[in-house]
Amino acid sequence: MTGTPREGRTDDELLEESDAEVRADAAADADDDALAEAGLPTEDGAEPAAPRRRASLAHRLYNGEAGLDVVGRSRFWYKVTAVVMLVCIASMVFRGFNFGIDFEGGNSFRLPGGTEQLSTIREAAESAGADVSTVQVVGGDTVLLRTGALDNAGETAVVSAIADAAGVDPGQVSPEAVSADWGRDITDQALIALVVFLAAVVVFLAIRFQPKMAVGAIAALVHDIVLTAGIYSLVGFEVTPSTVIGFLTILGFSLYDTVVVFDKVDENVKDLEKGARMTWGEAANLAVNQTLMRSINTSVIALLPVLGLLVVGVGLLGVGTLQDLALVLTVGLAAGTYSSIFLATPILADLKAREPGVQALRKRVLARRAAEARAARTGVPAGPVASARRARRAPSAVAVAEHDELPERPEAVDQVESPDSVTRTVTPPRPGARPQRPRGGKKR
Repeated sequence: MTGTPREGRTDDELLEESDAEVRADAAADADDDALAEAGLPTEDGAEPAAPRRRASLAHRLYNGEAGLDVVGRSRFWYKVTAVVMLVCIASMVFRGFNFGIDFEGGNSFRLPGGTEQLSTIREAAESAGADVSTVQVVGGDTVLLRTGALDNAGETAVVSAIADAAGVDPGQVSPEAVSADWGRDITDQALIALVVFLAAVVVFLAIRFQPKMAVGAIAALVHDIVLTAGIYSLVGFEVTPSTVIGFLTILGFSLYDTVVVFDKVDENVKDLEKGARMTWGEAANLAVNQTLMRSINTSVIALLPVLGLLVVGVGLLGVGTLQDLALVLTVGLAAGTYSSIFLATPILADLKAREPGVQALRKRVLARRAAEARAARTGVPAGPVASARRARRAPSAVAVAEHDELPERPEAVDQVESPDSVTRTVTPPRPGARPQRPRGGKKR
């Protein structure tokens, strides 16, 4: 600061002078960019522009400012899905499933024990001639041993062997035989429930939306079923009643996610023929992008407790039944999210593309865009104009002879289109973007 005399000045004047000196010193040590970032005026006195806050990804997706071309690249998603499905089907055919005793029949034994005794109990049961399926801790202080089918003598031998290995009395061991008929009954009931569920889905979507949406939803559900079953076959996890429960649960989640997307598609395609601003496929693709973040957030929130079940139940408590349930839920939730976004809507758009009305709409949209592109190249605004051409009759030879001079030929008038043949167009939108009307054009 300089030594300027301060006599005769008010406190406000001194404060303003001090602030001006600070700004001058800062301007000497910083360029315009640094001043703008600090919120200070630049050397020419211009006030810094307020920083523009970038909109969130969800907001830009919903408004069409960003997006994925899901429907336009449907062939790519079909190929990816086909490869994964073939791998899963091949695993189910050649590798098969690891069914538990609830489905194949067998024996189970419960006795007091902990995690440290699992290997000892398994070795004792195998030494007694049992085909051990699983050994796990349930309830924190009980060991559950499952084996193949045993006769009475074999069951007695296993009870004695595992009781000695665990250091408990044989009377504390609770044997139980499971018939294969009971497992087949569970399988039949599960299949009946699946068929009823799929039939209810078809009827609901056909009434609430349209039959083609029901086809897309069923295709997504079949994908989820095959993928989840194929993963189970690949990893070799045991199929238990908990697996069936989780399997039916993921179908409901997948249907929910698909209905959310279809509801937005149905909203976007209403009165689409009146404006002819975008094709049916573009409207469906916009709906996918508008619900993309919602689908992802819903899936993440649903997966968090499932992962907690997998980590806590299996990693800390050592409960094998929770492992089966957690795996089917994890795979099913991920598969349902994928199918509702990248499979159900593209299938629906391809089915709708074969309808005459949708094809006519596409031609109208492309014609409007082509006309707009021509108008942009020539610099002539697109829009209805009046025709200036009038029909003129050719003069006869007699009439020409009666005049010394022929009348001046009128200037040629460029031929323009009539109002009925002119159509406004819009620029093709980006994937997932909302088409905009041309400037100056009136809403039709």
